[in-house]
Amino acid sequence: MANNQELSEQEIVRRRSMEALRERGIDPFPAAEYEVTGKSVEIKENFEDNLPEPRKVRVAGRIMSRRIMGKASFMELQDADGRIQVYVSRDEICPGEDKDFYNVVFKKLMDIGDFIGVEGFVFRTQTGEISIHAEKITFLGKSLRPLPIVKMKDGKAYDAFTDPEQRYRRRYVDLVVNKGVKDIFVKRTKMFNSMREYFNSFGYLEVDTPVLQSIPGGASARPFITHHNALDIPLYLRIANELYLKRLIVGGFDGVYEFSRNFRNEGMDRSHNPEFTAMEIYVPYKDYNWMMDFTEKMLEKIALDVNGTTKVMVGDKEIDFKPPYKRVTMTQAILDATGFDITGKSEEELRGFCKSNGIEVEDSMGKGKLIDEIFGEKCEGSFIQPTFITDYPIEMSPLTKRHRENPELTERFELMVNGKELANAYSELNDPIDQYERFVEQMRLADKGDDEAMIIDADFIRALEYGMPPTSGMGIGMDRLAMLLTGQSTIQEVLLFPQMRPEVKAKSDDKGEGEAENSEEGK
Repeated sequence: MANNQELSEQEIVRRRSMEALRERGIDPFPAAEYEVTGKSVEIKENFEDNLPEPRKVRVAGRIMSRRIMGKASFMELQDADGRIQVYVSRDEICPGEDKDFYNVVFKKLMDIGDFIGVEGFVFRTQTGEISIHAEKITFLGKSLRPLPIVKMKDGKAYDAFTDPEQRYRRRYVDLVVNKGVKDIFVKRTKMFNSMREYFNSFGYLEVDTPVLQSIPGGASARPFITHHNALDIPLYLRIANELYLKRLIVGGFDGVYEFSRNFRNEGMDRSHNPEFTAMEIYVPYKDYNWMMDFTEKMLEKIALDVNGTTKVMVGDKEIDFKPPYKRVTMTQAILDATGFDITGKSEEELRGFCKSNGIEVEDSMGKGKLIDEIFGEKCEGSFIQPTFITDYPIEMSPLTKRHRENPELTERFELMVNGKELANAYSELNDPIDQYERFVEQMRLADKGDDEAMIIDADFIRALEYGMPPTSGMGIGMDRLAMLLTGQSTIQEVLLFPQMRPEVKAKSDDKGEGEAENSEEGK
């Protein structure tokens, strides 16, 4: 616990109030259950005038503002759903013989941010505000730090908690004081529930696969590495769960899916976080054409379940998830954007095109990475409405079945939305000999210095040798989907606790925080 030399003046006052509560026999952090019979939004929505008897309620939440006016006061109480006004009269809330409860406890020892319970009846004020007339107040939890409450002066807002770094670092404060933040995460959960409902309606099974893996497979990415003390072996945090889910298809499941926490030891920006959530699904006896239809119907359902419409606004762009989505081959997309046909081009020709067009490349990059760089630089950002980019060159897709009409390509698609990849899917490679040769080629790239190249997973090859039926698989970035469905431009806005650099302790880490005891007029 911080000593007084490290505390602000307001924090010292709050600790004194905490001790004063104890001296009066009031526990500032009680453990007793408090039964709630109504929530703010529900109370206001269901209010009826002219009832024979007013509705009695018990509510609980934080004090967010107060307006003290002699023998009576108004305060605003915030619960999980919203806010409701509470009217407090000195002569009606003094419990038992404690005649000073209103003047001492309520007015002097309770602060903005404190948790209280209010028991009383619902009424409408003369100005039309649905409120609770308090008959009893129960103290439920002391706030020892002042919340950063917005204060208005001359039409300008002060002390707003708007700095992005502080908002992400102290999300618990952000959720309390900034309207709409909680709604983002409510919608995120609705998104997961909707997707589960869709998969479960087909009878597919949700499963769990290992996070700690001896071989980081299923994607091209730099892994995090750790050490298992009992086994005395290095282990990796998973970069993808693909190879385990395909093992389950070998084992005979009729469709499996998983929401997986993945970890990639790479850069951070507005659309990337080193720890992220992906969903992957694998269905036997299907191909990537079927998966395109399946995916666009799934996204339509999710958009409707989350927002009630297939259309979302992201910045100034309206994006519509209503099917069907446009389908363009990667070769055609690059040709349309650059006039350059990648068909049959050698690694040297691709590298030469990149250099002559200002695309930064490294000597370790093979054909697949070079084509990926061309597409990323020249094409990706132009696909705003949902668009399937199909038929990727084989060098870009080491886990994908060769295209049935052109063995130089693969049966793969990526779904582009708002200029970014949202989903990635294949007709899965189930030929163990071909798969082994693809892994070997990846190891050649690793020898050239590609630290994202895949490692040979011998057990996965062994699983394929037992036989895997034709299968289609699809992975989708859940954080990016949440960004789209909530209209956010940065991934940090849809992660409750995004990864941050270590905090540098300022001289006062609460500079600018303060209360607004008189910030709300009584209504």
